[in-house]
Amino acid sequence: MKGILSIAVMVGLATGSPLVAQTQEADAAVASESRTEADRALDESRQPADVLRFAGIREGDRVADFMAGGGYYTALIADIVGKDGLVYAINPTGFHDAAAWKQRMAAHSNIRPIVTEPRGMQLAPQSVDTIFTHLVFHDLYWESERFNFPRLDEKFMLANFFAAVKSGGTVIVIDHTGPAGDTRKVTADLHRIAPATVVSAMQEAGFRLIDQSDMLQRTNDDQSKNVFDESVRGKTDRFILKFQKPA
Repeated sequence: MKGILSIAVMVGLATGSPLVAQTQEADAAVASESRTEADRALDESRQPADVLRFAGIREGDRVADFMAGGGYYTALIADIVGKDGLVYAINPTGFHDAAAWKQRMAAHSNIRPIVTEPRGMQLAPQSVDTIFTHLVFHDLYWESERFNFPRLDEKFMLANFFAAVKSGGTVIVIDHTGPAGDTRKVTADLHRIAPATVVSAMQEAGFRLIDQSDMLQRTNDDQSKNVFDESVRGKTDRFILKFQKPA
């Protein structure tokens, strides 16, 4: 990934991006007694404390967890932003477990679920400090009749990202590393995406790449395999990118 992204980083990185979130805040969120055993079982492969430090989310922030799934990161972020912050948990209809989210909200009063059809996953202008995406950016290029998930216009979706994030705000992208090639085919076949594709799409939308990390790199991952293949599931090579909307 470093080789693919080094040119983009040199061009787009004017100053270093500090890890704003305090170590104790991230560690406290991961250690919270409100977390489920199912969440804790995923910690070893996801390294949430390190990821949250990298993200730089702060107390009082408003954060959108885009396609939040079951809310693994939503709950962690809710602990960090605290009572003066909010986390919007965006999920497409059909991918939202109402009972599970009822439990999430019982433990965190600052979570606001947004459940809508996929093309309606939009945020109000200047409404969030950070958009957080975990293993879902590739879904902007995915479609499925089986799961009632229509083809999205990724440029339209990313234009909404740009409008929704406050000036100086950030977008965090964590995803399964995929090969170069036709992005929609790679996504359909593997549920992966090439890091360079993400960088290009985000820069075209107006964002600057300001930081990246290889903390979730797995050099033994067979990137020709679908991420749900049991031989790689939960053990894929993953990239982490931080983008900023210019102030």
